[in-house]
Amino acid sequence: MWAGMLNDRSTPAAFLATRRSGKPRDLVAPGPDADELTDMLTIAARTPDHGKIAPWRFVVVAPERRAALATLLTEACRSEKPGASAGEIAGLEQFAHQAPTLVVVLSSPRVDSPIPVWEQELSAGAACMNLLHAAHAAGYAAGWLTGWAAFSETVLGAFGAASERIVGFVFIGTPSRPLDERPRPAIDRIVSHW
Repeated sequence: MWAGMLNDRSTPAAFLATRRSGKPRDLVAPGPDADELTDMLTIAARTPDHGKIAPWRFVVVAPERRAALATLLTEACRSEKPGASAGEIAGLEQFAHQAPTLVVVLSSPRVDSPIPVWEQELSAGAACMNLLHAAHAAGYAAGWLTGWAAFSETVLGAFGAASERIVGFVFIGTPSRPLDERPRPAIDRIVSHW
């Protein structure tokens, strides 16, 4: 049933079945304009949120701030990983400049809330997924990356508080080539009935 839907966007289910992650290095201009990005972030915020506490934040990294991001990443890497190779440093430079639009998604748990932090972190992950769906709905592709930078205290310090965590770097743009379909798990391997 789903195989026929992968190229059909005429129904909501078919549309969702066509969403694929874009490799950020393959995402080019145009990216969303300011109004489109605001719409995407509004959709991303419509995520399950027990207690209505919005335990996540979005930080948009403007194009003119990408060089500063590259400096932050490379200096943090050299400091935190003294043995980093030249290739790793070059990769971070490239990371900072890929795709026309970048949103850093932060988990921002409310520790004074009775809602368990784990539920709040799941909500932040759901906000990332909603952002990917919103980009797809607007005709763009998006890629959600983590890697070393998402776990660096120095990088986190540039975007948020010590009590927060980087959920991911969401890159958004126009695919420069057809998006790859990756292998998906066999449904009978991941679903059971109790």
